Amino acid sequence: MVFYQVLMLVIFILGYVLIALEHPIKINKTATAILLAVVLWTVFALMAPLSNVFSTVGDIATSNALHESLIAHLGDTAEIIFFLLGAMTIVETVDAHDGFSIITDRITTKSKRKLLWVIGFITFFMSSVLDNLTTAIVMCALLRRLIDNKHDRWFFAGIVIIAANAGGAWSPIGDVTTIMLWIKGNITTLGIMKETGLTSLVSLVVPLTAITFMLKGEIERPAEKIAENGAKASKKQAWLMLCMGVGFLLFTPVFKTITNLPPYLGILLGLGVIWVTTEILHAKNPAEYDRLSVLASLKRVDIPSVLFFLGILMAVSCLSTAGHLKMLATGLDKMGNFYITDIIIGLLSSVVDNVPLVAAAMGMYPIDPSITHLATDGAFWEFLAYCAGTGGSILIIGSAAGVAVMGMEKIDFIWYMKKITPWALLGYFAGAGVYILMSTLIFHT
Repeated sequence: MVFYQVLMLVIFILGYVLIALEHPIKINKTATAILLAVVLWTVFALMAPLSNVFSTVGDIATSNALHESLIAHLGDTAEIIFFLLGAMTIVETVDAHDGFSIITDRITTKSKRKLLWVIGFITFFMSSVLDNLTTAIVMCALLRRLIDNKHDRWFFAGIVIIAANAGGAWSPIGDVTTIMLWIKGNITTLGIMKETGLTSLVSLVVPLTAITFMLKGEIERPAEKIAENGAKASKKQAWLMLCMGVGFLLFTPVFKTITNLPPYLGILLGLGVIWVTTEILHAKNPAEYDRLSVLASLKRVDIPSVLFFLGILMAVSCLSTAGHLKMLATGLDKMGNFYITDIIIGLLSSVVDNVPLVAAAMGMYPIDPSITHLATDGAFWEFLAYCAGTGGSILIIGSAAGVAVMGMEKIDFIWYMKKITPWALLGYFAGAGVYILMSTLIFHT
């Protein structure tokens, strides 16, 4: 490893430390991620021997090669960004119309044990249809209406993180990492659902079962609050938006299969139809339009999170171009077992975000039809989706869902590590064991 590669690695690690310490140092992780990407590409452009990296001759040739590499990585990242923007806007629009309340208002139990399973399974299946970040936000808002005691609410919020990440791991649209793998053709919709569905469920059911024997009593619900002022959607509009929103999210994999077009076009199709629908529904009522239209939803979309993914993915792409990922691949290959490699990647995703780790793995190991576990729907990719998704639950900063819940509920890092991490680890290794058993005996013999 030459000097510029060492310097880039140091910068990358420093950037991740600052991202992990976002709350103590009071610097938003998005700002750090964007700076990290720009600084890495700048160091690479100024210090790396580009003629050797790109096998070109002359300043113009190397400059063009660098520019083409940057554009290619930006294009790959843009597909994910536009998909996320479309999906998050649809979800915000459904939520503005109180569509999700149709589901959540039916939770009436006060028993901690029953509520544990209800919250766990609702989160698990909702995350597979929507995405784990949005699901965590919706369920966190629900918990505020269900549980008054702060530490009881923190505990259930921890379960939401585990369930959201587990639910997102077995669906092509449930997690940013599975979206990445799906968009690039590493996995297919039916393949990932069939071969990791049970595995992900086990990673949730095992900790839920263990925790059930510890919980006692009932939760105390908060006092009723006066409804917020402003226009509200009718019941018919709530049902319409719920059906359209969930319907188009589910239709996106079908759209890709039928047309062979990228998934972000399918999600933009859904967004366009919903946008036209809200224009028709609310155009005559300014108060409704200001709150319920797609334009209003766009203002509520978590743009900093989207930009965070942009920064971190472009930073990882720079390391890929500079050759760091090849060196990492060489180190991981020495282990001689891709199951161990994926498990280590999953454990690492508890310390840093799982998005760059999956991006790194995709850069290290290209799809290879001649190698069974590296072909499309190969065991390496499926197990990677599971490990990177559920491994992010082990620490609260390891996933987008965890970071969102941490911010909303102000959960203490050490509290989470003491109260939730052991159960997340238990579920992670239980699911991993089930997948390895199924993979070796049934699916990939």
